[in-house]
Amino acid sequence: MLYDAASEPASLSPAALREAYENQLRTVVDDVGVETAAADSGLDRDTVTAVADGPVPDLRVTDAAALLALDDDRPDAETIVLELRDHLLMAMTTGVVDVDTIASNVDLDLSGQEVQQAVEGRSAMTLEQLAAIQRFLASRNDR
Repeated sequence: MLYDAASEPASLSPAALREAYENQLRTVVDDVGVETAAADSGLDRDTVTAVADGPVPDLRVTDAAALLALDDDRPDAETIVLELRDHLLMAMTTGVVDVDTIASNVDLDLSGQEVQQAVEGRSAMTLEQLAAIQRFLASRNDR
């Protein structure tokens, strides 16, 4: 479900964590095929091909969820996104971390307000942003 792509996200760099997300996606695309993944997810073929072939740091979390939802063992895309947001918000609560702290500790060039909007789903979040935020929260909570 993206947030569980790595067993110890705090031990990885944001790039390595993003790669773990992409490996989950590649597995699904490999299982169903590029054509089926594109048709059933609603994503264009070029995006799905990029997922199958290599890094796509600008892929949106909602698009990643649409691909993951193609796996019969996973919930639908909306549930995947909602569970991810819940996971991030719980990590923020557990670590007593606010959005301004996240913004000042990740290399994303986002304000606290922009981090909040991304975490709450009011603006699009990319896999690169998710990786940086999840990694920071995990390292903060591992203290």
